Amino acid sequence: MTNNHLKSDMATSPRPPALADVLDAIDAQRSPIFARSTDYPAGWHIEPHAHAKHQLIYAVRGVMVVQAEAGRWVVPPTRAIWMRMGMTHEIRCVGEVHMRSLMVSPKAAPRLLERTQAVAISPLLRELIRAAMDVPQPCAPGTRDGRLMRLILDELRALPVLPLYLHLPTDPRLLQIADVLQRRPDDPSTMADWARRLDVDVKTIQRLFIKDTGMTFAQWRQQARLLRALEQLATGEKVIDVALSLGYESPSAFAAMFRKHFGQTPSQFFASA
Repeated sequence: MTNNHLKSDMATSPRPPALADVLDAIDAQRSPIFARSTDYPAGWHIEPHAHAKHQLIYAVRGVMVVQAEAGRWVVPPTRAIWMRMGMTHEIRCVGEVHMRSLMVSPKAAPRLLERTQAVAISPLLRELIRAAMDVPQPCAPGTRDGRLMRLILDELRALPVLPLYLHLPTDPRLLQIADVLQRRPDDPSTMADWARRLDVDVKTIQRLFIKDTGMTFAQWRQQARLLRALEQLATGEKVIDVALSLGYESPSAFAAMFRKHFGQTPSQFFASA
């Protein structure tokens, strides 16, 4: 039996990606917003697919690595991805993932987030999502269930955006750099080192990074390390081991970078999750 078959047996009613459009079409007849609950085992990979509705991808447990046309996100608990309709994406589960998704019709919420991005989930929205899992479809607008779903739409309009995104470059030269830094985040190579390897000027690399990703080389490398750190910490690795594996000289230097991005130390961040 293949590994994928074993995973399929372990998952709690996972929906095959090939059926995504069919399910969306059926659900579209039921409600402008509805909830889905699916649990996945550690290491589960959801193949590339897209939806006819916007999707709030939220896990009450586990960490998701989301890859889409627009880039890559690492999403720990208490955070989520707002995935715009029609965008092809795939998900890798780091640890066991309990996913709770909201599917939202564009007509139901035309003023929601205009881009795919990582967002924070407030305690109120978390409880509303949990309650939505028990709402039968379709539900009438004036009922208790209808008002609950309407309140969810109101909360979605106030989602704060988070820096959990890595914009992948498209320039072939930058892709070589990005590939190495994602596989070996502790690589100490400077822009001068890369300029020599790629036979280009240092200023060319800096200009290309800013043009292609909106970040400098140093900023992009730091963001890549930050996302890798979230994956490692989510699996229970010690802060000191994570810091050294990412090329930081000390845990305190890594913790300072982490606090700068999230306003919390790594231990505080995952304690809240």
